[in-house]
Amino acid sequence: MALENLIENVDSQIIQIRTKSLDVSFNELYDMYKDGELTIAPDYQRLFRWEEEKQSRFVESLILEMPVPPIFVIETQNGVYELIDGLQRISSYLHFRGEKLGETEDDFLVLQGCDIVPDLNGLNFDMLPKALQIKIKRSFVRMEVIKKESETSLKYHMFKRLNTGGELLSAQEIRNCTIRLLGSTAIDFLEECSRDDNFRSVIKRIGYEKSKTKYDQELVLRFFATKNDMESYRYPVTEYLTRYLEKMTITEGYFDYIKEKQIFQDTFAFINQQFGEEAFSGKTQSGTVRNEFVLYYFDGIAVPVARLIDKIKTCSCGDKIKERICDIKYGTELQSYKTGSVNGVKKRIELFTEGVQEILDGR
Repeated sequence: MALENLIENVDSQIIQIRTKSLDVSFNELYDMYKDGELTIAPDYQRLFRWEEEKQSRFVESLILEMPVPPIFVIETQNGVYELIDGLQRISSYLHFRGEKLGETEDDFLVLQGCDIVPDLNGLNFDMLPKALQIKIKRSFVRMEVIKKESETSLKYHMFKRLNTGGELLSAQEIRNCTIRLLGSTAIDFLEECSRDDNFRSVIKRIGYEKSKTKYDQELVLRFFATKNDMESYRYPVTEYLTRYLEKMTITEGYFDYIKEKQIFQDTFAFINQQFGEEAFSGKTQSGTVRNEFVLYYFDGIAVPVARLIDKIKTCSCGDKIKERICDIKYGTELQSYKTGSVNGVKKRIELFTEGVQEILDGR
């Protein structure tokens, strides 16, 4: 009986996904993009970062009629196709045709790094012989369309499993792109919080490269998840954070955006005022503060401050709290709880919470 139910459950999920496959030319895709019939979501467009040599070699492969992996699009309610998987390939073609995408500086891609037909190097689309222009325009790719009749959550789970064009994207970049299939409120909230001046000051040492991969937004998500849902914490943390963001997005009343934003702002205002950009940095043996960002300091300090922020705001013991946090931060006991394990995260949060609470209680 259980197996019969299993088959029924599988079948019921399958029928909720409506798909169709189309073979389209790259020229059709170009026209669809120009006419607004094919869109690239903003989060995905910001991820267009193939180097020009890699873009050029893709164009070269089209000229040589090499096979191209399929692309995936989702059909929106008004019939527009939104590109989800295949960004790098389609964007490379669009760039070659003169479209400016992402951080690309030049309007036209000039081929470079073509290693099968080196004579292509130094040419843009307009410089190609007419026959090669036509060949590229008529190159075909299979387009898998997830139709608008498909159930939204299943579309989301499908795209979570897609290969994102071979690019090594960060976990938060993938969340930003896929979670919008369920709703955009939570993602927009994380982005808004990540722009808070105090928050940006205290995480400054994560560096520019990590900021480019939305690590700052992942830290915001980590803050709220560990503060509000530590009982669900599981390793690896990537899946835990994704599940929490899903609940923020689809569970009505699960997350109080107004209240949580105020807690976030007050928390990082206090941390910035007391510690500045050294808040989450360690020290050398000689006592010099390192120019680094340490993740286990981040949740260890930020979560207890957030949980006690109402009392902290009304006390006049900010300096003492800072001193107590530093004692714990650079003490020996914390060294046992530096890992990302459930026990490690819980214990360091408890350690800092008890320390701050002692000061608030006047002990």
